[in-house]
Parts: sequence; C-alpha cells; structure tokens
Amino acid sequence: MAMAYRPEARPALPSALRAPLAGRTWRELCHLLLSLPLSIVYFSLAITAVALGAGLLVTFVGIPVLAAGLAMCRGFGVVERARARALLGARVRDPEPVRAKPGSGLPGRVGAVLKSGVSWRHFLYAVVHMPWAVFAFTVAVVFWTTGWSLFTYPLWRWTLPVYVGVDGIQLYGDRTHRVVLDSATELAVTCGIGLVVVLVTPWVLRALTAVDRGLVAGLLGPSTLASRVVELESDRGVVVDTAAADLRRIERDLHDGAQARLVALAMELGLAKEKLAEDPQAAARMVEEAHGEVKLALQELRDLARGIHPAVLTDRGLDAALSALAARCTAPVTVTVDLPERPAAAIEGIAYFTVSELLQNVSKHARASRVVVDVWRSGERLLLQVRDDGCGGADVAGGSGLAGLAERLDAVDGILDVHSPVGGPTTVTAELPWRAA
Repeated sequence: MAMAYRPEARPALPSALRAPLAGRTWRELCHLLLSLPLSIVYFSLAITAVALGAGLLVTFVGIPVLAAGLAMCRGFGVVERARARALLGARVRDPEPVRAKPGSGLPGRVGAVLKSGVSWRHFLYAVVHMPWAVFAFTVAVVFWTTGWSLFTYPLWRWTLPVYVGVDGIQLYGDRTHRVVLDSATELAVTCGIGLVVVLVTPWVLRALTAVDRGLVAGLLGPSTLASRVVELESDRGVVVDTAAADLRRIERDLHDGAQARLVALAMELGLAKEKLAEDPQAAARMVEEAHGEVKLALQELRDLARGIHPAVLTDRGLDAALSALAARCTAPVTVTVDLPERPAAAIEGIAYFTVSELLQNVSKHARASRVVVDVWRSGERLLLQVRDDGCGGADVAGGSGLAGLAERLDAVDGILDVHSPVGGPTTVTAELPWRAA
C-alpha cells in the first residue's frame, strides 16, 4: 500500500521563543558558570609555577620547575578542549605533541617543553582567560537571574509581604513615601520586561561563548603553521596516490590496447611473410588487415598521449583544447574562455582534465541536451564552470569520480563546488590558484 507523503512537522514556536529553554542555551550557561572557578584555579597555579620557576632560574632548579609549570598548563588545555567539545560543540584538534631528540633523556624533554610555542600559548590562555571568565560569569548570571526573576515575579511576589513585610519589589523609598511594584499593571509591565530579558539572554550567552570558542581554538589548538604542514602532508599523499593511479592506468592501457594490437600485428605480418611466396593474394589480404591494425594502434596511442597531456593544450592553450574536448561530448557544448594570459602549465593541465572529467560525466550520466563551459580569471584565482540541463543528482559525497576530482583540486589549494538537485540542472564550479606562466 502506498504511503501518503507527510511534510516534515515544523516547530510550533519560532527559534527566538524556543531559545531560552533550548539545550544549547543551558549548555552554554553551564560552560560560563564553570569557567569562573576553573579559570581561578588555572590562573593561580600557572602564575605560581611560572613565577617560581623564573625566580629560581639563577639556581638552575628553576628550569625543571618552569617546564613542569608549562606541562601543567598543557594539561589545563586538555580539560578545556574536552569542556568546549562537550558543552559548546567546538571540536578543536589537539596541538602537536612535544618532541625531544631521540636519546636526549630528561634534559631534552625539558628543553623541548620550554622551546614549544604551544606550551607558552597554553600558559597565555590560563592568564588571559581568568579576567574574561570573571566578566562573562557576571554578565551571564545577571542576565539569567534578572530575566527569570522578573518574568516569574507574579508567581513569587506573595513571599515579600509574608516574609519581608513589603507589598512587592521596592524601587524607591525614604521616610515620607516609597514606590513598590504591587498593582496589576505594574506586575504585567515587570513580567513583560522580564520576558524581553529572558528572550535576549540566549543570544548574550552565545556572544560570550563565541569568545570562549575563539580563545580555545586560537590558543589551545594546533598552530596555523602546524595545521598547514598537516594539510600539505595530506595533499602530498593525494598527489602521490593520484600519480601512481595514473601510471597504472597508462600501463594498463598500453598493455591491453596498443601493445596487444602490435603483438597481433607482428604475428599477422609474420604469417603474411610465410605465405608471400606460395599464396601472394592471401599474403596481400593479411598485409591489408595488418595495415588496418596499424591505424587502430596509432589512434589508440594518440588517445593515450592526449590523456597524458594533449599537444593542442601545450601549443594553443585552454581555449582550443577545451573546444576539442567539447567536440567529443555527446551533448552540444558552448565553450567560453576569457583569460588575459595563460596560467602556469600545471594549473592549465589541471583545469583541462577537470573539464574533461566533468564532460565525461555529462556524456555518461546527465542525459543533457545542452552544456555550457565558462573559464575566467578572478583576482588570483582561475575559475571554471560547467553547467548542463540534465537529470541532476550529482553528489561529491557519493563516492563517485567527483570525490576524486575534489581531492585532486584540494591538493593544489583548489575548490570544487557542486550544485545538482534531482531533476537538474547541474552546475559544477572549480576554483584553482592563478599562477602565471
């Protein structure tokens, strides 16, 4: 039995009204409340350890004491990253560990801790975070308690005349008169003001915790240089794997294609040579067939050479090379190349093979009736875009060739953006760094 389509249920209240009771708001409040006592502990221990170590440097005892203090600060960073991950959803990677030279022993490890910029950034966090935590704690508690106490004022006002002896919250009072919130209108206004503060409080908490996220990511995470090194190492692995895969593809194409044809050609020519004396006509037919095999082998070698690096790209640039690609696509392709000069050969080659793979995807999967290829320069970036009116549904995350293409572009600081709703149209935009030839 067919099931009726049910649209996804929408919340009855908008997010602004649901925010005060949302789990995120409570987690952020908990984070800000915990920050004050923890920051006081961090600040006290870090300042004490570093000051003691610095004061004892003249006796050389201060060196291990100072290193121990910095190592303790790195331990604070472990706690803070875990707390930010659990309460703020901020997933900050662990910084690079302290590395001492092999065989250097305890002195080497102590020196590595002292020379580590990560260790000193953890100490800076312990110092800077304390005054910020005091401010954030104060603001969070004031907004939270003020908002909810005023909003719920009609529910607890009865306790004031019973236990305090006044009719309500006293705004002003002296020997002659006083102003007390006790009428129905004043109760309603007080409740309304409290509601406004309650609704504003979650956004105040988010602004405060955004600073905490920045401090954790900037001071307790890996340095920008270390992150870049890790990224380059990953990209280098992708480049190596891609080059190895290309070499295997070339070897397979040569072995299964041109090489097999040339072996068959040699055998046919050998048979023709044997028959030349006794049956010239049969030998002539075999030579004619061998001639056809030579043409096919040459065509396969040309295709293979074009797949490695097309001559038209080297000689005439992207415009002519992409026009040649467009002629082999199953759908009509319009190519527009607007470049003031030619980019570097490596970037030009990557752009060519990117368009080639995208047009192959169009021919195999898109069922498109029209394709548009645009290439242009924007600042220090080379951009290319392939649009088709096909069936859509292309997805980089689907494990298709687009995922491999995205990895190749990422290896040279490129970006691949795919917009392909089911039913089409599909727009794929690639961005590469511009490097002049």
